[in-house]
Amino acid sequence: MKRCLFLICVALVAAAAPARAADRLNVVASFSILADFVRHVGGERVNVTALVGPDGDAHVYAPSPADARRIADARLVVVNGLGFEGWLPRLVKSAGGKPAIVTATSGIAPLKRGSGADPHAWQSVANARIYVANIRDALAAADPANAEAFRSNARNYLAELDALERDVREAVARIPESRRKVISTHDAFGYFAAAYGVQFIAPVGVSTESEASARDVAAIITQIRTAKIPAVFLENVSDARLIRRIAAETGARVGGTLYSDSLTAEKGDSPTYIAMVRHNIKALTSALSQ
Repeated sequence: MKRCLFLICVALVAAAAPARAADRLNVVASFSILADFVRHVGGERVNVTALVGPDGDAHVYAPSPADARRIADARLVVVNGLGFEGWLPRLVKSAGGKPAIVTATSGIAPLKRGSGADPHAWQSVANARIYVANIRDALAAADPANAEAFRSNARNYLAELDALERDVREAVARIPESRRKVISTHDAFGYFAAAYGVQFIAPVGVSTESEASARDVAAIITQIRTAKIPAVFLENVSDARLIRRIAAETGARVGGTLYSDSLTAEKGDSPTYIAMVRHNIKALTSALSQ
């Protein structure tokens, strides 16, 4: 009996112990927001690397030979899709190896921007839930032995996202409807606008590679004055000079920095997805409610 109890205790301790590094599932995410989703779902049972790290711009990223090695060593590669990582297919092909590829936006109805899709689907928290479900299923398929742990982690994280969604809607409801209009650098907040009713106007398109023409800037300046748009916002992945120029010419308030396509480092304002959304909604409500 004592031996049996001893063996049961050993088994329980082993199950509760953190997975050894060598036993963890090796996952590569294309950029920092996806890596954060993977960390929350995978927990200590995954090693996750973001190709485009904190404050990096995936629109203009140039992969390195080290990135090819990371993909070659991975069991799973998590991508956004919707044209966001135009550089990635060639990188995966050149890397060799045969990692499973999961497109985290699978099942999301994309918004259209010009002739293509808007890739910034994570800006809706409801869409973030779909990202997490896709990642959960991909991790479970890649590592069936830990599938239940991934499902449990996902349930806990989805509950946090539900609370976040409620908080965002309550915060936006406190902003007068006539003031729910802002200028941001590039068109990264279409899904946020569609979900929560805040209008975003951007001098640059959905990619930071785009450049605003003089006509575009002049039209936005006129629109700010006509519509009395109260605030303009910088972005962590974009050049601030254009927005500062627009603010100077219109007298609109610079409401701070919004995080669109990238998280910050651990000690920054937005080291996780949830922190990013909370930072953004706090900045928006502060600037638009006054």
